[in-house]
Amino acid sequence: MKFLNYLLIALLLTIPFWTKAQRQYELNTGWQCSPITKTKDAGLAISVPTYSLSSWLPAVVPGTVLTTMLANKQVPDPFYGMNNNKIPDIYTTGRDYYTYWFAKDFQEVPKAGEQVWLNFRGINYSCDVFLNGQQVNKRPFVGMFLRQSFNITSLLRKDGKNRLAVIVHPPDPVGNPNGGQGGDGTIAKNVAHQYVAGWDWIQPIRDRNTGIWDKVTIEKTGTVNLKNPHVVTIVPGKRLSDGLQQPATVRVSAELENTSATRQTGVVRYTLNGQIVTKAVSLAPNTTTIVDLPALTLAKPKLWWPAGYGEQHLYPMNIQFLAGDKAVSDEENLLVGVREIQTEWNSTTRSRQILVNGQKVFIKGANWIVSDAMLRFTPERYNAEIRFHRDMNLNLIRIWGGALSERPEFYQACDKYGLLVMQDFWGSGDCNGRWVDPMKKEDQWTRRNYPDDHGLFLTSAIDQIKMIRNYASLAIWCGGNEITLPQDIMTPLRDSILTKLDGTRWFIDYSNSDEMSFNFLGGNGDGPYGIQPISQFWSHRTWPFNSEVGSVGVGDYTSLERFIPRENLVAPIYAKNGKSQVDSVWDYHKYIGYDASIDPYGKATDVRDFARKAQLVNYDQYRALMEGFSSHMWDWYTGTIIWKTQNPWTALRGQMYDYYLDPNACLYGLHNGSEPLHIMYNPVDSMVMVVNNTFRYYRDMMMVIKVYDMAGKETTLTQVFSEIGSTLVRPYVPIGRSLQALTKDKGAFLMLQLLDLNKKPISENMYWLPDEKGTYSGLQQLAKAPVQVKARLVASGKIDVTLTNPAGNPVAFFNRLSLVDATTKTRLLPVFYSDNYISIPPGQQKSILIEFTPTTTNTPMVSVEGWNVTEQYIPIAIP
Repeated sequence: MKFLNYLLIALLLTIPFWTKAQRQYELNTGWQCSPITKTKDAGLAISVPTYSLSSWLPAVVPGTVLTTMLANKQVPDPFYGMNNNKIPDIYTTGRDYYTYWFAKDFQEVPKAGEQVWLNFRGINYSCDVFLNGQQVNKRPFVGMFLRQSFNITSLLRKDGKNRLAVIVHPPDPVGNPNGGQGGDGTIAKNVAHQYVAGWDWIQPIRDRNTGIWDKVTIEKTGTVNLKNPHVVTIVPGKRLSDGLQQPATVRVSAELENTSATRQTGVVRYTLNGQIVTKAVSLAPNTTTIVDLPALTLAKPKLWWPAGYGEQHLYPMNIQFLAGDKAVSDEENLLVGVREIQTEWNSTTRSRQILVNGQKVFIKGANWIVSDAMLRFTPERYNAEIRFHRDMNLNLIRIWGGALSERPEFYQACDKYGLLVMQDFWGSGDCNGRWVDPMKKEDQWTRRNYPDDHGLFLTSAIDQIKMIRNYASLAIWCGGNEITLPQDIMTPLRDSILTKLDGTRWFIDYSNSDEMSFNFLGGNGDGPYGIQPISQFWSHRTWPFNSEVGSVGVGDYTSLERFIPRENLVAPIYAKNGKSQVDSVWDYHKYIGYDASIDPYGKATDVRDFARKAQLVNYDQYRALMEGFSSHMWDWYTGTIIWKTQNPWTALRGQMYDYYLDPNACLYGLHNGSEPLHIMYNPVDSMVMVVNNTFRYYRDMMMVIKVYDMAGKETTLTQVFSEIGSTLVRPYVPIGRSLQALTKDKGAFLMLQLLDLNKKPISENMYWLPDEKGTYSGLQQLAKAPVQVKARLVASGKIDVTLTNPAGNPVAFFNRLSLVDATTKTRLLPVFYSDNYISIPPGQQKSILIEFTPTTTNTPMVSVEGWNVTEQYIPIAIP
């Protein structure tokens, strides 16, 4: 029986959630399109199957006008170089230029008693829908964040040959992309995303993402349509993540739509963990009824925990409506994480702290825009990006308010990997009037009331809440980015809509609100966003729950080559007078200056050398950021959220991996600095500290502190048994005087370890420290360290790589591993490394696990290259 349960979970994880017992399918191929400027006929004519589409082009659906134009090679890749400037902007062309017809022929004949539904999960911005010569939508279909479902049973042809035609109009207004945040701000008059008019991290999206941007499905039900199920789990008390659990409670409700003119009777039934809960119902004609089922007590539940604190167990749930004849009229399949989110005020930090299943969780968070700026979403890309966040040892992702309510596939990945989610609604301080801004078209008083249609905003919010409320990862609702929503939106959203439709999660009125974090230092409550002195992360007290703080993120040379033309691969030149030289393409892609941070490693000789040294800065910045905040856990801080960890286009700032899913050193600096049990060095008071972000009490750990000079000579400063309780941070040993003497001339490597009783590392952290002048003179002269590398396949899609640095060598410093194609030597992406940018002391070895998706077209090899390690390619041994 246990095997069957595991098998069911595995099957559910591989089946898209729009699948309902083979009753639903997606219309995602075979679409055609034509601009309205070339199509003068009306929808009533176009949607007739005999109407000729011979002059129409293939269309990308789900997609946008721009993704279709790109697929048809009508525009260059807007993410490469300055190609985006070659694409006409809708503000200049007018809205008709990007107003398009989309048409799709499909086969469907309803069976007796069967209802057929046409479902749209997202259209930007307004449209009319036609099927077989008739208009489907009787009322205007407007708003980017709004699902729509139409009963098309009576409109289908008896021969099964059907044509769907949709005309999609862009937002109105489209906004002037004048270089401001959100351009002139008027894009926010729509209930839509705002970044498409440009921001300080992206250039404008020329069509403003006009199109059928999310899934279109055909669904077949019986007379009663079951929709919008709602699952609430209640986990009382303070739980541990292991051992037997006390009972939890599951409450389920669902909407039942009776499509007939007669009363329908039947049974609502759901199955969870082998238990069946039922309720008999009688449904009035042509009505939708919310049905609450009896509560289920789940004995010995397997709970869902955030990453780093426990497992992410998910229970398969099937909920059905059985008609009077016991036939299944409709059903939904869900994966349910049993957990409860709570919050409480920390009077010491003067900020909120988050609890999961009664245990407080220190938030190590990431700010997220969207997976792709042109809305090219796939479950595979979501899975890779969320896994990267798990691998950074983060536990929360905030969805920024100038973008979307994220898609179900995003939340499925967050459920799988244990990332809590803070979901903003659609507003920003920039567009919505928080500040005086000369780039904006309208004054603050006008902008403060954006969007124009408050009713549409609330209707959309209701729909999106229903769409994502069942995901265990969803932890926080947020009214807007850096500003509250207009009062007649905020009040009903907070006090009635969320209370009625959810009522289980923390609601924050805006992202840096005093309700979240008392910003006693004044200002906007977030930032800074660039390079900071390493010591500042430890010593400068910032907001107690900082919603946005971050640094740089340029990738290595291989990453830069993907989107910067060869003639523009020119390293930025830092000038102390502030007149640094930056190539125009770098500037277009929103480069943030590394300024004086490169020079201590030696002035960059070329762009490859610049990118290599930038990785040292990247690693140090993000390790220090999370270590500094963690060092004041529960004292100064209850959490922090990095701005930002990913880019939805080819930007040169704030990213742990590039648009092509190639990680840089930022990711592994965070991976190190955020590890659940972590030993670290405070550069301000020279104290070695340990932070424990788990619920486990660690005893009998051996703390080992060593220094290696540039020749590889080892000096042990101390080793001592230590312990630490759960969710604590502790200072242990001051080492300042010893370090000062050992680093004075050339700098040194500081190695910190926590070993278990078997002498195996459970936390390991190596710092490279400058000389007394603040330069890395020793690194600049570091001798070569020939390392021995072996790679072997240990399972399908898993490679174990062992690097050995023989005794007598210096430290083999800052080694980047890559999985590459054996023939072309190009990197395979995405690939996941258990660690990277690793350093190996002399006489030691390290093993790294590489995970990837095997293909029949690529034979992989492993490449290794370090600061003082010559690049080599290693074949993979297959047992």
